[in-house]
Amino acid sequence: MSVTITLTDQDKSTLRTAAYGAVSLLAAAGASHKGITHGSIVLTSATGLVGHVLAAKSKDIHLPGKSVAELADQVLPSLTAAMSLLGEQYPGEADNFRDTVLVAVEAAGSPAGASPARPWRRWPARSPRPSTLPDGCGVGAAGGGVLSGPRASATDRRTSRCGPVAVGKRAPSGSRRT
Repeated sequence: MSVTITLTDQDKSTLRTAAYGAVSLLAAAGASHKGITHGSIVLTSATGLVGHVLAAKSKDIHLPGKSVAELADQVLPSLTAAMSLLGEQYPGEADNFRDTVLVAVEAAGSPAGASPARPWRRWPARSPRPSTLPDGCGVGAAGGGVLSGPRASATDRRTSRCGPVAVGKRAPSGSRRT
């Protein structure tokens, strides 16, 4: 059983203006061309009702304005209206729209050549949370220099004024990393 969800042309225009406007706002603020391209690709690659609306070719996105402030005056109310519209009528799609726009903005705002952050690919934390460290200790603390990443080994120790910190594990001798 499938439920058909319909939106008016005005609703679709509001969704498109909000999503593409958010990326355009970053472009006006000076984001890289490559980042803006990645943000647009994210929007056209969305799924669900939001994906169908954003991927449709239309000429109803009007973002007049030459400054960031003028664009923000158009885009921010559109984002609010889009979330209100979807939140009232289709709560699941409201979450999809929010996530899609957030990923697009993250992609558009990332440095040139970088991809959006993927939390499941980040290295696990190898030191205590900052709230448990003494004052002045932590990542980048003076005198620090903690090694991390795939090449760090258990014997790689750095001493900072916070004490020795061991990170990583060494591969068994005679074995190669591939």
